[in-house]
Amino acid sequence: MTMKTEVAELLVRLGVPASQIDTGTLKVTTPLTGEEIGSVKKATVEDVNAQIETAHAAFLQWRLVPAPRRGELVRLLGEELRKAKDDLGRLVSIEVGKIPSEGLGEVQEMIDICDFAVGLSRQLYGLTIASERPGHKMTEVWHPLGVTGVISAFNFPVAVWSWNTALALVCGNSVVWKPSEKTPLTALACTAIMDRAVERFADAPAGLHQLALADRVGGAALVESPRVPLISATGSTAMGRQVGPRVAERFGRSILELGGNNAGIVSEQADLDITLRAVVFSAVGTTGQRCTSMRRLLAHDTVYDEFVAKVKKAYATVTVGNPLASNSLVGPLIDKFAYEQMQKALADARALGATVTGGERVLEDEYPDAYYVRPALVEMPEQTGPMLEETFAPILYAVRYTNLADALDTHNAVGAGLSSAIFTLNMRESEQFLGAAGSDCGIANVNIGTSGAEIGGAFGGEKETGGGRESGSDSWKGYMRRATNTINYSTELPLAQGVSFDF
Repeated sequence: MTMKTEVAELLVRLGVPASQIDTGTLKVTTPLTGEEIGSVKKATVEDVNAQIETAHAAFLQWRLVPAPRRGELVRLLGEELRKAKDDLGRLVSIEVGKIPSEGLGEVQEMIDICDFAVGLSRQLYGLTIASERPGHKMTEVWHPLGVTGVISAFNFPVAVWSWNTALALVCGNSVVWKPSEKTPLTALACTAIMDRAVERFADAPAGLHQLALADRVGGAALVESPRVPLISATGSTAMGRQVGPRVAERFGRSILELGGNNAGIVSEQADLDITLRAVVFSAVGTTGQRCTSMRRLLAHDTVYDEFVAKVKKAYATVTVGNPLASNSLVGPLIDKFAYEQMQKALADARALGATVTGGERVLEDEYPDAYYVRPALVEMPEQTGPMLEETFAPILYAVRYTNLADALDTHNAVGAGLSSAIFTLNMRESEQFLGAAGSDCGIANVNIGTSGAEIGGAFGGEKETGGGRESGSDSWKGYMRRATNTINYSTELPLAQGVSFDF
């Protein structure tokens, strides 16, 4: 069976109509082999605008459905995802190149966020605030916002959609989803799964969830539409620089989850065995194509040589290959462009005096149209050049430090501020790292890696990462609008701040 045939069968089992399978001009390839596995019809600007109008009409009805009832739809979505987990996980692995456990893990993340959102649907709480005026009550309440535009990246083609969609739906919003042009097949599958949940739910208005398989031009229509009060965009910092100002120009709201140049600090008091496992997975998992991948290693001078030697040994034993044809732990880069960017970063590092171990292309004879690489460990004389930027590939830059204050300065001296970690058994060091003068990232960990965040915590980062928050905690507030209400139940009309206005 060819991979294209397998993909078609997976899509049929997942409920995608035959009319949507291999019928368009947007070609889809798998990074596992480089071969074409399907094609989809690309949405035009007119299509996207029509979908926005449909979603807006659905919102006007959906906002009136009680939140716990809205949660029932998300519960049904979670049920459908449980049934589809194996097939959808397999499709993720084929379309993105993830190892099977990561493909399945991404679908489990979708299931988990549905569970979270169902509980949330009964906890969209407000406040009662003490009023300074006698006979008055002041409250703060939260209302549905409108159409939520979701723009997702290739590396987590389904999980990011679910983070946003599950919360948006329980908050009373409708959704228009523009997935990455590199991963439209998993988007078709998710939409079919959502459609089945909607069919089981009597109160869902038509058009509540819309899929826009659009290019950048179609995506711009979503970003610029005044009918879309919220854009949640996940991708590169460069993408965020385009999306953020366009949304702000029309006074819309954006949740930006962008790049990450994440570092791990290895203290002289670290447990090096635990640290090694955490660092290697963070650096090479998903072939370094996570926004939370570890890209910088700051090791104390007293443990640097020993620990870097351990990393080199681990890198030499990590298996690279087609994860659906072997037990490999590291799959391919997404495409040729990603490979070229990786090689450019390594060349730039060498020019600055770095020592590079790994980074070469492998399996080229077996897979001439795919891009498998050995993870690269790059020992830098100092933090400079390509180490200051995010390269979406398995490159781990290593530098020495002598005291924690200098390590924190180095850690924070990059544009992105997503995820971070320190490895230490010293409570003072860990607390300093987690404190106000420590890591400047949205995620700060102790004795675990930078990747693999749970859905219970708000996900996102600061600085060039965009400042947005998705998934858990109180990130639901970003999908709603706040109103402060004051009720006068007295027979008088006092003004605040003692203002007198008698006539």
